[in-house]
Amino acid sequence: MLVFKKSKARPGQRTREAEEETVEEVDVVDQSPISIASSKAKNKAKRAKAKSKLSFGGGDEDDADAGTFQLKKSSLSRKLTLGTHPANAPPDTLDQATIGARSNGAPVYDAAHLSELKASMQSTRPPMPDHGAYDVDVSMDLEDQTVVSLDTPATSGVSIPTQSHVQAAREKRERLRAIGPEQDYISLAVTTLTDTYQGPHPESRLMREEDELGEGDDEYAQYTSAQERIALGKKSRKIEASKRKDAMQEMIADADEEDEETIEWEREQLRRGGLDPFATADAAPEKQVYKAAPIPPPTNLPELGPAIERLAQSLAALKASHTSNVNAAASFTDEQEQLDNRETELRDMVAQAETKRSWFADFKEWMESVATFLDEKYPELERLESEHVSVLNERAGMITQRRKEDDEDDLSVVFGTPPQREHQPDELDELGRAVPRADPVTLRKVRRVARVARRKHRRSRNALSEDDCEEEGYSTDSSLPPSDAQDYRAAIQRITTGGEELLSDVAAAEFKDPNLGLAKWFGEWRHRYGDSYTGAWGGLGLVGAWEFWVRLELLGWNPLDSSDNLDDFSWYSALHEYSQSFDEDENADTSEPPPDGDLVSAMISTAVVPRFCKMLESGVFDPYSAHDVKRIIDVSEQIEASIGADHHKFLMILKSVHSVFENATIAAETLLSPFLRFNRPQFDPEAIAARNRLLTRASKLVGVMLRWRKYAGDKLGAGALCVRLINNYALPIARSGWEVGGEQATRQMVDALPQDLAASVKL
Repeated sequence: MLVFKKSKARPGQRTREAEEETVEEVDVVDQSPISIASSKAKNKAKRAKAKSKLSFGGGDEDDADAGTFQLKKSSLSRKLTLGTHPANAPPDTLDQATIGARSNGAPVYDAAHLSELKASMQSTRPPMPDHGAYDVDVSMDLEDQTVVSLDTPATSGVSIPTQSHVQAAREKRERLRAIGPEQDYISLAVTTLTDTYQGPHPESRLMREEDELGEGDDEYAQYTSAQERIALGKKSRKIEASKRKDAMQEMIADADEEDEETIEWEREQLRRGGLDPFATADAAPEKQVYKAAPIPPPTNLPELGPAIERLAQSLAALKASHTSNVNAAASFTDEQEQLDNRETELRDMVAQAETKRSWFADFKEWMESVATFLDEKYPELERLESEHVSVLNERAGMITQRRKEDDEDDLSVVFGTPPQREHQPDELDELGRAVPRADPVTLRKVRRVARVARRKHRRSRNALSEDDCEEEGYSTDSSLPPSDAQDYRAAIQRITTGGEELLSDVAAAEFKDPNLGLAKWFGEWRHRYGDSYTGAWGGLGLVGAWEFWVRLELLGWNPLDSSDNLDDFSWYSALHEYSQSFDEDENADTSEPPPDGDLVSAMISTAVVPRFCKMLESGVFDPYSAHDVKRIIDVSEQIEASIGADHHKFLMILKSVHSVFENATIAAETLLSPFLRFNRPQFDPEAIAARNRLLTRASKLVGVMLRWRKYAGDKLGAGALCVRLINNYALPIARSGWEVGGEQATRQMVDALPQDLAASVKL
């Protein structure tokens, strides 16, 4: 298809401006910077005659005979090429270069080759069509019209700017800089800088968030990208990428969602448009076939018998349903009664639980007050008990020391006085002065006189018989001097008084008498909540709380000097009554023990036995006294009857008594050892009487141990201890005067031993 293209512009001001701009652009591109000064003259010739689209050659047919094309060179180029052969001279520009070769290998630059080269390549970029200034007028001059084929494709590609084009662009920028020195860019706006508001910072080109004045899209910022911010940091870019990804996934999810109404609507639209893929275009309509209505089967006329039978069946079903409903109603009634009873029981249980909670709260508060009371009174009670033990220990030490001095005097008479190897320190008085030591012989005479005086005083007071007077050593063992005995009694009375005054500041009767406090609360606990009482070992708790009053009543009690037994104390009878007061009517015909056991035995094992053992070890028991061993046996029998012979607390009593006998035997052996090593007897009329006293005292100790062995048995070796005393103490003393009474005393001791022990004596 061919169209006419306008080659010349219409005369007028607008055409002239376009021609000037076109001419200026062509000159800037094709000419060198040196020939810019002569551009005005050349423009006149170009206006007179239109130039060809090619930069050289390809002119009108009128100029065909103008001759061979001549290159136009500048003066500078001509000066550079003087003196060179035209054939060997290089082209002025790259547009004139060729890759052809001559016969001698040099490039060819003839006019024909250059014309062919110019025709096949475009030196400048074609001007862009001016759509804004499009003129619909067409010139009817046939000479100015050229045929353009629209079917010919436009030449594509990117042209490389030449050196002259680059230089022209630089000069153009220099001119623009000279025109606007304050602007560093070419403004595209039609108005000047002073026509519009430039913002609070006109010198800055950055737009701030608060510079909203003059912005046209603030009203629709939510529908545009005005509120978006450019992510500058790594974290910000990561967040923006995550947001875009979430948005794309949301859009994909929205696209994947299938709405049945939407799908149905789309299919309906496709069906209406004839583009429904699900519809079968070739499907032929089904041919309707006439079908006659079915003839109902014949039915017999109803009879009375089957109808009565059906009614009977319905009546039976109704009766069965009525019976089941009646039974269900009865069961529901019973269940309702059970639920009511259960509700009543639960209400009673809740009330009992509340009563139990309130009672235990009061019981706990009372027990805390008892604990506070015991914390305050126990230290004073323990101090009084320690003082009592110290008094008993001091009394036993005085008796043991006097017996040791008597034995030393008698041994000195029998074996002689051994020299003292160690220098004893001097005794000091109250002022720190040394007390002169008396002569041992003189001291021995003084002690002998005092012993004879005590014996005469005791004989006259007790009116001893003839047999008792002959048994020396029996009446002087465990008696104190009158002054010391009076001091001992005063100390015991002071301790007893202190125990009585311990509760003088207590006003509440339930703290003075445990029957009014402990027995009341624990008895109520056992009576009301027996299971809880038994599971919590309430009886042992009562014993632990009652122990204070038991120890307070036993304060100052010496079982060897007093005739009171354990059942004579008030705590014994109170605990026995408490143990037997539980369900006396129900357990009258049975001999079953109470649920919390025998509290008396528990109290004896908890409070009495440790106290008794401590008194035995402190020296209250004299191993040479037959009266003491008799009282110990009586008390031990009472304890054994309460706690049993196999109880570990009863074994503690046996060990305490055995340790007293063993210490006495060791003390006798230690006392005799230096005299046996010295063994230098001298004639002394008192030697026979002294030997008899020593053997009598040893025989007394053996008799006491045999009496204890008869009760306790030989569990801890009491028989071996008797044989040891005879062999190591009695026989050496008896051999010193065997013919003058030693043999007779030894035979008496051996005859008192059992047959199995007598064989072990070394006569």
